[in-house]
Amino acid sequence: MARRTSAPIVTRVLACVAAACCAVTVAAPATARSTTTVAATSAQAADTVWNDSRALALVELARRRRRLPLADTTLQNYRGRAEGFVYFYLDRRDVDRRVLIRTDQVALEVYWAQPDHTKQRIVGMRDRSSLPNRMYYHLDHLTVVQNDFGDVMRMGDGDEVRDVPHPAAPGSGAFYDFRLSDSLTIRLPGGVPPIKAYRIDVRPKNPDRPAFVGAVFVDHDNGDIVRMTFTFTPVSYVDPRLDFINISLDNSLWRGRYWLPYEQSVEIRRQVPQLDFIVSSVIQARFRIRGYDFNLDLPESLFWGYRVATVPVEEREAFEFEHDIFSDLQDAGLAPPPELKDIRAEAAQLIRDRTLSGLPRLRLSLPNASSAFRYNRAEGVYLGWGGSFRPADATRIEIVGGYAFGAAHAPLRAVYSRDVGSGGRINVEAYANRVRDIGIRPGVSGALNTLASLWSNDYLDPLHATGLSFGFDRTLNERTDITLGLRFERQRTASLEAGHGPFSDEPFRPVRTTADGDLFAARIEAGRRTAGATRTSVAGTVAVEAGCFENGFFASPTFSIDAIRESADRHASLEAGLSAGTMIGGAAPQQLFLAGGRNTIPGYAYRSFAGDAFVLTHVEAGRDLLSPFVRGRLTFTAGWTGMLDDDPTAGQQTRVPASWDASPTHGIRPSVGAGVGLGWDLLRLDLARGLGRGGEWQFLLSIDPQFWPIL
Repeated sequence: MARRTSAPIVTRVLACVAAACCAVTVAAPATARSTTTVAATSAQAADTVWNDSRALALVELARRRRRLPLADTTLQNYRGRAEGFVYFYLDRRDVDRRVLIRTDQVALEVYWAQPDHTKQRIVGMRDRSSLPNRMYYHLDHLTVVQNDFGDVMRMGDGDEVRDVPHPAAPGSGAFYDFRLSDSLTIRLPGGVPPIKAYRIDVRPKNPDRPAFVGAVFVDHDNGDIVRMTFTFTPVSYVDPRLDFINISLDNSLWRGRYWLPYEQSVEIRRQVPQLDFIVSSVIQARFRIRGYDFNLDLPESLFWGYRVATVPVEEREAFEFEHDIFSDLQDAGLAPPPELKDIRAEAAQLIRDRTLSGLPRLRLSLPNASSAFRYNRAEGVYLGWGGSFRPADATRIEIVGGYAFGAAHAPLRAVYSRDVGSGGRINVEAYANRVRDIGIRPGVSGALNTLASLWSNDYLDPLHATGLSFGFDRTLNERTDITLGLRFERQRTASLEAGHGPFSDEPFRPVRTTADGDLFAARIEAGRRTAGATRTSVAGTVAVEAGCFENGFFASPTFSIDAIRESADRHASLEAGLSAGTMIGGAAPQQLFLAGGRNTIPGYAYRSFAGDAFVLTHVEAGRDLLSPFVRGRLTFTAGWTGMLDDDPTAGQQTRVPASWDASPTHGIRPSVGAGVGLGWDLLRLDLARGLGRGGEWQFLLSIDPQFWPIL
């Protein structure tokens, strides 16, 4: 039996219309017991009319082919071997970042026999949890699709999708429109004649019924289905938590005549239907079928009982896999494969930009936990909430507001975002009374800062901003992202609204004075990272922000680079990072760089160093001591801040306000530390010591930084 998965500013937003271009590829065909090379070409068909005679004729050919035995009378049965990887992870809406929770590796024996008997046996299975979870999968998440889902598509034993007619099922013309859009020429070695396949776009006649939306690739000569890439209409989803399901099925030609399953990818995204939160849960499965054997002496009893069977647990766990459990992750990473990334954009065009999400269009919304409740010395208690509306699949509107009882004002934020092209996004944001932290990096997560502030330890250095920003993000390829931005805002100094935390008599540190005025700035940022999730990964970012504050012009280039090397079993790692930046021109005090203490140079007073230039570096070695409950860590950190753009006759600290109680480092300030991570390294306890002048012992409690944006 299957297991279930468990103030305000008025702005005028100009909607942007974008066209997404479809790039067509084809899975690499193979012959039995060998791997072949494919030459593929594609040409855009001139005819884009729906339901023309050519498209309907190809669909009818595919429909008749599905009514015949799988290949021909020479094929009585087959056995194949498949290996798959199933990932359960969290992804973020705002950036291309994923948090792996669990990895499963599955080995299958796949059987078929005339006339259409199927059987799959799970002969190997193992898993590795990166974070605590109680995840249970439906059986069809752990197996492969042998017959293109049959005439009526179901997923999750009908708990996820059901009652979806196959586009090549009998009578499918009553449900779907068809359009011939592309052609492919597949060239095989060994003198085999080229195979021509056509892409047929499929859309439902009535998008308000359970239906397939996507494309079917059909062999021109005999009507075999070569590939399907598709998603579903929103009403297809039975589970109200489903945002979408994207599927890619690739078949391959074996022995020059049998089109059989080759590669399959499925992506399932869920979220709480009533709440639009920054993260969602995703299941991604990738399977490859290899090593077909044909016309064996298979007993009829093999196909009795359930279509999916499993060997005993001891036998599954003892199975000798050909690949490491992280091998696929190291090659491909967690990003959706290319065939899945563009499915939703293409499908949205097919149904005229209607939303394809199974979630409600109008929902309550929270950008992160601190948007609902936070406490700090500049706002006092803040309570907030918001809502989001998705008029189309690529467009999202969000409004979030609240009230800060200490500052007696109402922060407000309105965002319009739209996906454009392939990998691009436009963001327009208007905001009032927004809290900005002027440090190089946040000291702690928002939720942890709220807890610390209750005991008079506020790690924010805030100012208030009201303005408008425009941004464009573009993923150029698997390794490179670029961001362009403009913002115009009025900045004003925050005030100390609370003398001490409610659970402490110790006073808060003073709020640092900043300059009031208007800021106009343009920013360009480029990021590059290694592809996939290899044992050695490197990521770097270069950014330049330039503009004017009141009458002073400035430019601020910054860069950072981080590298990590993990052991094969991921029980040990070595990390290193370097970041630097400078401010050129007439900057306001809040544009200087603050360092010291948490998340910059531990072992020194918090943000006690300032300057118009900085350099920070760190090295960290970690190893599991009692996996996954205890992880040990050793760290070395060093930093420097200084004044490069300064009047030599006026003293070293002319642009650092005296009230800040901060100064340049006057040399490099190193520190060392040791700590432990508890419970999958989620909770971190560290002891650090500054080795330079003014160094001290510090005990630091923190959360895994990859969760900070959520908190």
